[in-house]
Amino acid sequence: MPSDTSEPSPVAIFKRRESEVRSYCRSFNAVFKSAAGAQLCDEDGNSYIDFLSGCSSLNYGHNDPDMKAALIAHIAGDGLAHGLDLHTGAKAGFLEAFERHILKPRSMDHRVMFTGPTGANAVEAALKLARKVTGRTNVIAFTNGFHGMTLGALSATGNGYHRGAAGVTLNGVTRMPFDGYFGDGTDTAEYLAAMLVDKSGGIDAPAAILLETVQGEGGLNAARPEWVRRIAELAKAHGALLIIDDIQAGCGRCGTFFSFEEMGVVPDIVTMAKSVSGFGLPMALMLVRERHDVFGPAEHNGTFRGNTHAFVTARVAIEKFWADDAFQKALAVKAAVLSAALADVAALIPGARLKGRGLMQGVDVGSGELASQICGRAVDQGLIIETSGSEDQVVKVLAPLTTPEEIFNKGLSILTDSARRAMDATRQAAE
Repeated sequence: MPSDTSEPSPVAIFKRRESEVRSYCRSFNAVFKSAAGAQLCDEDGNSYIDFLSGCSSLNYGHNDPDMKAALIAHIAGDGLAHGLDLHTGAKAGFLEAFERHILKPRSMDHRVMFTGPTGANAVEAALKLARKVTGRTNVIAFTNGFHGMTLGALSATGNGYHRGAAGVTLNGVTRMPFDGYFGDGTDTAEYLAAMLVDKSGGIDAPAAILLETVQGEGGLNAARPEWVRRIAELAKAHGALLIIDDIQAGCGRCGTFFSFEEMGVVPDIVTMAKSVSGFGLPMALMLVRERHDVFGPAEHNGTFRGNTHAFVTARVAIEKFWADDAFQKALAVKAAVLSAALADVAALIPGARLKGRGLMQGVDVGSGELASQICGRAVDQGLIIETSGSEDQVVKVLAPLTTPEEIFNKGLSILTDSARRAMDATRQAAE
């Protein structure tokens, strides 16, 4: 009997042994080997432009040379790799840089709490703290919101597919319509206001109101500043804490370090993760106004509530990109380029519309199938890009904020061409 001489598939081991829960990798028939800046390379030597950025975990690109050098020096010098929440020089360096360049210039009195390393854990801590501060249990969250997969965070998440995997009843949250949910004719902030003051509105007094200013996984729904301000007013009037989940929208993704900076609000709590480490290392934190910092020692605990390696790279990221306003100004220019390019994409597709803000933008093409076809064609041309939204109908651009102009424009050209080819194929199939 002849032996099988065929070459094994490069992804065979993953299909054979990795859990069926894997997701992003299903879109890419490649095994990635290296990365630098805004580009990835696979084991066959193929290069890809990265418009996914670890789902906004790599806002400063892959392997930033200054962060890498600092991390290598820390490791080579036997710097702590793990320190629980012990005092370390690496942690002090991060806190001092964060205080000097982020908190003080924005007149924020917030304390920094290091939670477990995921965004979901930061959200869990925020919900627990709000409930402890207020003595209440109910949390108001919004349609299409995404806050994590652990049970508390999942209760605040709107997506039915993810909620269905919980296996238990998810409660403690009242769901309200996000800005624009009913179209331009309905102000959903006033809708919430009316229900909160109505003694028969059916809403228990909230411990917190939790929101994303731009809903990343929910389809790049961007709240208007006036809507966010009104929600903040309602939270204060009704004795609730305002929690802004800046896990995906923060760290410059919307054009400023925090997504809410130019909205005239000061959240009681801010959750951060993803790019807060600067280097793609697991790190999450919760910012809480000093008067609400009421957890007792270890009341929200975790073995990995302080990633020492992430402290090293996060400090460099802050000092390199946020010590002055040059980086922020560059982001505004790049966001304008992105908006113009996405308008060209939307013009190719009947009914398509732009979504998002800053460098967290995309195009709602009206169909998850079409969005998938566009992204698939883009991958074939060397562009890594993904979808979001309730039906995966939004083609979402999350390019590294540091992407060089030439590479950025090339990626956008690939995206435009992919949309054109997908539409041509759709028309041909219909004929």
